[in-house]
Amino acid sequence: MELQEGKDKFIQAWGTLGSSWGINRTMAQVHALLLVSPEALCAEDIMSQLQISRGNANMNIRALIDWGLVHKELKQGQRKEFFVGEKDMWKMVQQVIIQRKKRELEPALRILEEISTIEGEGVEVEEFLRVITDLKMFSDKADSALENVVRSKPSWMMGMFMKMVK
Repeated sequence: MELQEGKDKFIQAWGTLGSSWGINRTMAQVHALLLVSPEALCAEDIMSQLQISRGNANMNIRALIDWGLVHKELKQGQRKEFFVGEKDMWKMVQQVIIQRKKRELEPALRILEEISTIEGEGVEVEEFLRVITDLKMFSDKADSALENVVRSKPSWMMGMFMKMVK
């Protein structure tokens, strides 16, 4: 397999996986392209290589910057903005966890907290509160575990991962 074919397959696969992870396909493809690019790329390079519009490229680059997965890089003598993907896989995983917590887990925790204070009596109320309490307890533990992962060092996480796979 030639480099370009491998690169194309990776970008397409990453795009497909991105859809499963809750981000749009194009955003994941832009991320994949920047991950495997040895040099920073400008929006025109991204547009050309992925065959996407300027608006689509700019929107997805900004979203990746917001996620902390892409950074701007200035090149002396150039007026264009250049972009580079975060190459440190540990930092990348931490940023994804932080963003997913912020967008998904934290809103769920707020709702669970709010609805756990319902009042009333009867079997339905008891069952509702039991389920909500269990969900809240699990969500709190997930939040705490993810927070520990984000704060941990890569060596600790790899050690934990290796223990799990043994």
